[in-house]
Amino acid sequence: MKQGDHKTGHSQRNRFMKAKEIQELIDFISNSGLAEVKIETDEFKLSIKKNSEAPAAKPSENITPQYTQAPTQVAPPAPTEASPAAQNLLEVKSPMIGTFYRSPNPDAEFFVNVGDSIQKGQPVCIIEAMKLFNEVESEVSGKIVKILVDDASPVEYDQPLFLVEPQN
Repeated sequence: MKQGDHKTGHSQRNRFMKAKEIQELIDFISNSGLAEVKIETDEFKLSIKKNSEAPAAKPSENITPQYTQAPTQVAPPAPTEASPAAQNLLEVKSPMIGTFYRSPNPDAEFFVNVGDSIQKGQPVCIIEAMKLFNEVESEVSGKIVKILVDDASPVEYDQPLFLVEPQN
């Protein structure tokens, strides 16, 4: 009977971190206030660095989004009127850290534009995190009043992405 066989089977099962575990780790680090974290094991290297002036992380491997898009002109914000409705705007926030994309691919139309009416559960953008593209659905219904993030920009967990005027 070999004593190492049982141990090898166990380590094989826990060899790689699951995407959910990685996302939880990123969320934890984001909320901890740490500026930089490096984790290195036999199986992988993970380097996470927060820097508000240069938001692009420098991972140990060259990880780039699967598509790039030329910067797009963002429409100037609509003039705001001093009305009670302006104070009742809802936010659609980022559920994770990643890169914000307004369209499913570079050649496609944007999911939503200023002035569009949206329904709860409707896809409004994509957040790319570690080569995984996550469709973000609105948690509110209403009209898009302002898009707060430029296309292909890095976003933080819980960062407001859109301002929505609720429907009556």
